[in-house]
Amino acid sequence: METYIFDGTLQGLLTAVFDFYEFKPADVKLVCAKNYQPALLGSDHLVISCEVKARRVWTGFDKKAGKSWTVAFYTAFLSERPEAYQDLFNLMRYVFENPPGAIANFGNPSVLAVSQMARKVSRERHRMKAFIRFQETADGIFYAGIEPDFNVLPLVAEFFKNRYACQRWLIYDLKRNYGLFYDLNDVDEVVLDELPSQSPYLEKEKSSAREDLYQLLWTDYFKSTNIPARKNTKLHLRHVPRRYWKYLTEKRIL
Repeated sequence: METYIFDGTLQGLLTAVFDFYEFKPADVKLVCAKNYQPALLGSDHLVISCEVKARRVWTGFDKKAGKSWTVAFYTAFLSERPEAYQDLFNLMRYVFENPPGAIANFGNPSVLAVSQMARKVSRERHRMKAFIRFQETADGIFYAGIEPDFNVLPLVAEFFKNRYACQRWLIYDLKRNYGLFYDLNDVDEVVLDELPSQSPYLEKEKSSAREDLYQLLWTDYFKSTNIPARKNTKLHLRHVPRRYWKYLTEKRIL
């Protein structure tokens, strides 16, 4: 078995698929460079990411698998899981080496694995849409720090641009050290030299003078809509898992 080492990008993964059909090794183990550990046996191939090769592979996959599967493929890729990279590579091979419609065969391990991973990432995207709470900074930007299980920022950019079109905002992934900044016109990817905070909440001196009032109003609203007699902790935890409470203003203050 030959080990293909790629740079961890989607372009790099697609280039690895192109290289596989160009060099035709017997079988391939796909490994992200940051997770690579040399083995005593087998040979290695360093994949050099190439936009032209990647585009050809992506176009071919879209033609044979269809739009819904290109979306699922990209969504599963954002999981950043080492095993997902191999599943995605194997899925590409399965699609290219079988007749159109083979992608509907959930008995194939790669089809099933990619579909399941895409659903997990989609659930995380949905939760980020629901649980993100913005705080106003001293310079008037609405900030939210997040630490999602998967790299879902690319999947929520359009949602927040449309929902908060009239205010400048920054959603920053503290785990991956990059964020999305909306300047009332465009959403751009940014990397900060200094994080506003190491936690999802701003430090006191970096928040606006009105932020305490905003949080108090939100907490009062939460209390007023809560009905103690109908409290169902088990159901609540199912819909709002405890690991997301750190984002919620009402949980921090209560």
